[in-house]
Amino acid sequence: MDFMRWLNSLDELLYEVMSWLLFFPLTLVRSIFRPIGTMAEIRQEAALPDDQRYKAVLSPPLFLALALLLAHAVATALGQVDAIILNHHGLANLVNDNTSALILRMIVFAAFPLFLAARIVRHSGQALDRDSLQQPFYEQCYPAAVFALGLGVGSSLTLDHHSLAHEAGRCVVVATIGYYWVVETLWFARVLGIGRLRAAGSVLLGLLEGTAFLIVVGILFTR
Repeated sequence: MDFMRWLNSLDELLYEVMSWLLFFPLTLVRSIFRPIGTMAEIRQEAALPDDQRYKAVLSPPLFLALALLLAHAVATALGQVDAIILNHHGLANLVNDNTSALILRMIVFAAFPLFLAARIVRHSGQALDRDSLQQPFYEQCYPAAVFALGLGVGSSLTLDHHSLAHEAGRCVVVATIGYYWVVETLWFARVLGIGRLRAAGSVLLGLLEGTAFLIVVGILFTR
């Protein structure tokens, strides 16, 4: 009986993992070309039971994690090793392999949707708690995954010794940051019912909060 139960679990796990090969690129395309529509659909699905959500896309945290994994795979393919793994001072000792490095990256980049979601909750007049924050955070994971992937791939290209790859990486990084800011500005203006200029300012503050968190983590794990 235990063996059969294990086989059934393996069957479900195999299907789940293999489905990522299809739904990750589909979710990525939708998040890049229809970011506002994708986030709006996720907001509408909040009223559905848990087993009926995310049927056409990957769940938000999983999508963010796979985007970071893909960015890490690109860096590995280019022969690059995470600087934190190579560092053996202070907190960097806690990150000694690719798995722990990926977990740290997930925490760092999850800060961006967290801070932006918190700003949405506060601006909407709701009390900031775990329940009010969860759904906006899930919505924010989709553009954040695109941002993390673009920033990761672009940064890896800038470290390549080929000049063309270096310039392409710089363009990707700049385009990714601009894209993320524009998407979030449109989303803030839509869900909060405010002007785009005010929305852009609020998003900028949220991005600066995320960047400050990234810098602090970087200092703690590299010195």
